Amino acid sequence: MPDPLRVGLVAGEASGDTLGAALIESLRVLDPRARFFGIAGPKMRAAGCEQWEPSESLALMGLFEILAELPRLVRLRARVRRAFIGARPDVFVGIDAPEFNLGLARRLRAAGIPSVQYVSPQVWAWRRGRVRGMREAVDLVLCLLPFEKPFYDEHGLRARFVGHPLADQIPLKVDRAAARAALGLAADARVVALLPGSRRGEVRRLGPDFAATVRWLAARRPDLVFIAPMANGAVDGIFRAALGAFADAGVGATPATVRLIDGRAREALIAADVALVTSGTASLEAALCKCPMVVVYRLTALTAWVLRRFKLVKSPYFAQPNLLAQRRLVGEYFQDDIVPESIGAELLMWLDDAPRRAELIEEFTAIHASLRLDASTSAARAIAELLGRAGSA
Repeated sequence: MPDPLRVGLVAGEASGDTLGAALIESLRVLDPRARFFGIAGPKMRAAGCEQWEPSESLALMGLFEILAELPRLVRLRARVRRAFIGARPDVFVGIDAPEFNLGLARRLRAAGIPSVQYVSPQVWAWRRGRVRGMREAVDLVLCLLPFEKPFYDEHGLRARFVGHPLADQIPLKVDRAAARAALGLAADARVVALLPGSRRGEVRRLGPDFAATVRWLAARRPDLVFIAPMANGAVDGIFRAALGAFADAGVGATPATVRLIDGRAREALIAADVALVTSGTASLEAALCKCPMVVVYRLTALTAWVLRRFKLVKSPYFAQPNLLAQRRLVGEYFQDDIVPESIGAELLMWLDDAPRRAELIEEFTAIHASLRLDASTSAARAIAELLGRAGSA
């Protein structure tokens, strides 16, 4: 009998914590004696991972946002690297957080520890030259999106498309009536969900845009109901302040206009008729919940300038439904294009145009089916194969 599998993990923020917890459970099916340790969130901890540092310590985005925290991150990565080299796991799995994980993986792989990146960085979209460094850093990339594996095949890096865990968790046909009942929403209400993000920085940047859009919509449709699931207490406070700033200016968007709720983003998206969401996993989750949406993305002015000036972005889209369809299914607005009138008009179009809405939901259902591959089990088996433990799978 082989020794128990020992897995080192580093998960970035809440989404990585969710992925990590599901991966731990699937690896434990293959090896009930397996041990897990590293940077983990509360879900991973509950699944049995020994936490060396909380996942929230890696919740950063943008080139210059990361630079501001660089000294702390360098110290943290050095400390974690020493701990992993001392612990000698059978494999290191970096979950998302590529800015942190790929440099760590390179050092661990050089020390003889096989390394896996779970969730591909968006090298296919911007800074494609990073793939050369990835070949030195990792033995395997576990891809959540189908177009990522061909990209890595072209660049000689082993990759596996495992599907997306959210597609496994959310049913193909969602129950809107049940979600509305659970949230105390009337069956005939016209509901707009607001998801401004889970990171403090992005909510600070986008909060005023969301508040302005609420104001624009409420002035034209006073009957609309706005719900905003908040990822945590910190972003709740920031978003309330953004709404309150509009109220103080006498322009109509007040915290009372928007019902803020603690978490429950999935229920809110299922219950809603339309949603305004920030770019990232929230846009995919909205599609899987069959909720028409508009997607927005705002970086610091300096980060956005660098991306444009040096033409670092190669993909024509950033909203995940559009990336998956390779065409514009839903509206996406970046930086100065984030204008309440444009966003609000598109949200009203999805509310009012029933045939287009039905077509969009069919597209979302097809995307959902293509991603529904039991991702956590597929990822666990791919790791087992890499380690020569495929017999356990």
